[in-house]
Amino acid sequence: MASDLSALLTASKGLTSHLARPDLPSVQLSLDQVEAQSRRLVSRQPAAAVDTDRAKYLLAQAHVDASALSDSIAHLNTSTTFSPLQPLQDTDVAGYLRHAHEQNLISTIEEGRKETQQEFYRALEERSQRDWEAKKKRVFEELGGRVGAGDSRAMVDLKKSTHGKSTLMSSIAPSLSLQMQNKMMAYDRVIVDLNAARLRGTSYPIAHSLLSASTVVDPDSRYTRMTQVFHILAKITAEPPALPPIEHAGAHILNAPLFERKYARVYLGDPESREARALRQQIARGAREALEEQYWDVLERTIQARPNEARLGGDPSVSNKVRAFLFVRYYRNGEWEDRIELVAGQPLWAKLFYLIRTGHAEEALAEALQFQDAIKHRENGFLDHFRAWVESPERKLPRNHRDHLQAIYNAHMLHSNTADPFKLALYKLMGKLEPSRRSVPLVTATTEDWMWFQLAMVDEDEEGGLRALGDVLLGYGERHFEGSPHQPGRRGVWASVLLMCGQFERAVAALWEHQETEVEAVHLAIGLAYHGLLRVPSRAETSDMTPLSLSPVSPPALSLSTLIWRYVRQFVRMDAKEALQYVYCVCLSADQGDIGREQVENAWEQVRRIIVLCNGGPAWEELVGGYRPDGSRFSGVIEQGASLLHLKDSKQFNEQILVRAAKHSEENDRIAEAIKLYNLAGDYETVVACLAQALSNIIPKPSPEEKDRALEKTAVDIIRHYERTNRAVGKDREAVVRLLRIREAKDQIAAGKHEVAIDIMESTELIPLSGDVAKITRRAEEFKDLHEALQRNLQTYLPLTMEALAAVHQKVKSSIVPDATRRMTLDAVRKKSRSLMVFAGILKYRMSPDIYSYLARLDVEIAL
Repeated sequence: MASDLSALLTASKGLTSHLARPDLPSVQLSLDQVEAQSRRLVSRQPAAAVDTDRAKYLLAQAHVDASALSDSIAHLNTSTTFSPLQPLQDTDVAGYLRHAHEQNLISTIEEGRKETQQEFYRALEERSQRDWEAKKKRVFEELGGRVGAGDSRAMVDLKKSTHGKSTLMSSIAPSLSLQMQNKMMAYDRVIVDLNAARLRGTSYPIAHSLLSASTVVDPDSRYTRMTQVFHILAKITAEPPALPPIEHAGAHILNAPLFERKYARVYLGDPESREARALRQQIARGAREALEEQYWDVLERTIQARPNEARLGGDPSVSNKVRAFLFVRYYRNGEWEDRIELVAGQPLWAKLFYLIRTGHAEEALAEALQFQDAIKHRENGFLDHFRAWVESPERKLPRNHRDHLQAIYNAHMLHSNTADPFKLALYKLMGKLEPSRRSVPLVTATTEDWMWFQLAMVDEDEEGGLRALGDVLLGYGERHFEGSPHQPGRRGVWASVLLMCGQFERAVAALWEHQETEVEAVHLAIGLAYHGLLRVPSRAETSDMTPLSLSPVSPPALSLSTLIWRYVRQFVRMDAKEALQYVYCVCLSADQGDIGREQVENAWEQVRRIIVLCNGGPAWEELVGGYRPDGSRFSGVIEQGASLLHLKDSKQFNEQILVRAAKHSEENDRIAEAIKLYNLAGDYETVVACLAQALSNIIPKPSPEEKDRALEKTAVDIIRHYERTNRAVGKDREAVVRLLRIREAKDQIAAGKHEVAIDIMESTELIPLSGDVAKITRRAEEFKDLHEALQRNLQTYLPLTMEALAAVHQKVKSSIVPDATRRMTLDAVRKKSRSLMVFAGILKYRMSPDIYSYLARLDVEIAL
């Protein structure tokens, strides 16, 4: 042990060995000596008292008595903090209870304050994290990136970041899986069929089609909630599963129901109008019916899964199936659960409730009439109220019936711990009693049961109706229904809850926030927009971060154009036609006044983006149209669907789509596509101007790329067609013809055909090679009037021609031909080279000095 301490001491001394200086003595002090020296130094400092006096002076200016406060704090006795101000006698029971009550109140308030504070910071953290994920997602969408092998380290770190934390979570989806692609393709077919029906002017059952697509591509159990969402949409919109097949097309159009924008006028209009109240009643009724059909499916599957407990027997009636279900749920070990009340040996109240719960009200009334004597013995008057309630159009009893039910409910059931919960629920439903008490034991056990009960209790004439229910649900929030964000098993519950209470925009946004439900979010939005149940914001209110726009002065709105573009940009390059089908749906909101016109403009802009972004080739021409080899034009997919884009005529199509897309293509260095678009739009002068500009950039390149060759081919075809039809006559077209000839001369030189290249250059009439000085001078004077593309390429075609002459000269000198022929040919070549040098000398200052020197050197070689 001693050796260890000695080694430790030696090591500690070695820590400061590098700081030792021979000119300074070493100091060895113990800890006690260091403390004593420190206290001595502090005592010598007079600043403390001065600072204290100064602080008291400053506080005194603010009317604060620092000395009195110091004395109060010094004499404060904290041991009596939680003691009563006045001493309590041992026999003062009332005083003790009062004091204990006050302390309990104080403790409760403090605990409530702490919980509120913790909840606030938790909500703040979640909101910050959600905003950060949204911003991060937006950045990657703008970059157009997905996780790939070429990502930089910074990109990978950003993908992993979670607002100050580093986890494996990422807001950017990896490459699309096969299952995801199959799902997207199944939904694509629905959108294609929808737009085909819109073009024909007929309706289309989009909700049921989306429902069928969801069941085909998502057989796994975790996707059944998405199926439920589309099922709810179909019920809310009262959409039939399919249209009746009518052979005669005209009769079909006249007799078919109108689905497109059916509810738009009411939904976007005054929320206090009679039509708006009727629409909210329809939404609540449709959502309730959807839950009833879903629960009937649950009931049948439960009976099939546990046949021994169900004891269904050979009676397949609705009433018998409900009885069998009750046996499975509430019958254990030969006994019913405690609070289940038996009437004539039957759990009648539970049976009646589940018949209502599964949408079989008529069967419930028949069941009640079958046991009417037993019911009258237990609950006199129930049967009359029940019959009136079932037979009422909106399941709403008159005021006198409801008052009577309220009296019975208050007298016998409200404060009873043994009342059958299903009987209590039936009374609450018939009289719409105590709507603020939203839960009933055994009755509202699941989210779907609870939501059905709220919808059944909704009354548009009282308690705020469906809108009040929506406010209550928004107060609960997503976490209440779906649990922790890290538990995706209940994904979609919150969206379905919002959908059922008429919060359609929020429902779509709730699905869009989660990557695994983005596909369903887009198609739910399209389905809602088709029926006119989606409100879109103005361009000024649209956010770049989230499609949902919330305003304190207006209802929520959802940017359908933003949602669709973020979805289609994943596959726009691979399948532009499918992306276009989704863009057609942006114009569904065109009837929303000024905002509708903005939506149409957004659709046009997205069409132009698709044209610029999609890959070229036959698929691109199929999209925008083109010309056949015989010169006839064929229309593309965009033009065929022009009516869906609200393009009135071909002139507007050319101006808004083709010409502006051509300008965007020019800006993105897609010159060949831009030229084709200008050509399709009939802007022939711009076509040849673009061709001249593009060819002038290609000519100087020593080895043109594949896209350059494609552009040259396009230019040849267009010029040939223009010459045949006498279009775009003028300086630009002449420049294009000459540039193509120069390009041809370069190709001939590369092929070793120098004589042909010289003939081609002479045919352009750009370079005088005749030897006539007057002609050379006149041609030099005309040079300033040439097209800018030709002037800029002077340094290209002059050396090109001189190189061809030099090659011919060298070839003739080394050839085996008669001397007279050789001399004649060499003289002709020298004459042409001298003419070229005279022309170059006049235009000397339009070229760089090295080009002129190069020409002079070749001319000397030819002269030798």
